[in-house]
Amino acid sequence: MSKETEKQRWQRNFADLLQELRVAQTGVQILFAFLLTLPFSNGFTETTEFQRDVYIVALLAAAAATALIISPVAFHRALFRQGRKPELVRFAHRMATGGLAFMLIAMVSAVLLITDFVLDRPIAFVLSALTGIWFLAFWVALPFARRNWGEDDIDDDDDDPDTTNGS
Repeated sequence: MSKETEKQRWQRNFADLLQELRVAQTGVQILFAFLLTLPFSNGFTETTEFQRDVYIVALLAAAAATALIISPVAFHRALFRQGRKPELVRFAHRMATGGLAFMLIAMVSAVLLITDFVLDRPIAFVLSALTGIWFLAFWVALPFARRNWGEDDIDDDDDDPDTTNGS
């Protein structure tokens, strides 16, 4: 099996990142659409000031996540055919990470908004905290704990755009 060139590696890293962004983009856009329609529903007038504040946090976090997750597309358009794939991959990696952070805030805020509306506030806080812990476990703790999975079998260090040659 032949070794891939540096250019091929950057191309593969970019293709992998695009696949990840497609998944995240769908989720954040669905949440954002839900949040955009919420004030127009009949029950929204019954929300408390706290719930409206939580709604604003969820809405703005979803908007920020959407902007960050979609931004690699605009960046790609600006750099198209300029031979700057390494820069694009590093930028997209950072934007995807930021987008996931804002998506976490939006998801937990949306859970808090809904649970506070239908349950007692202390229960809503507990459920929202558990939701945040659940997301952090699967989005942060588990991936970092398993960063070196299979390292003895395959040398795949080049998947991290910040540690490859040419950074």
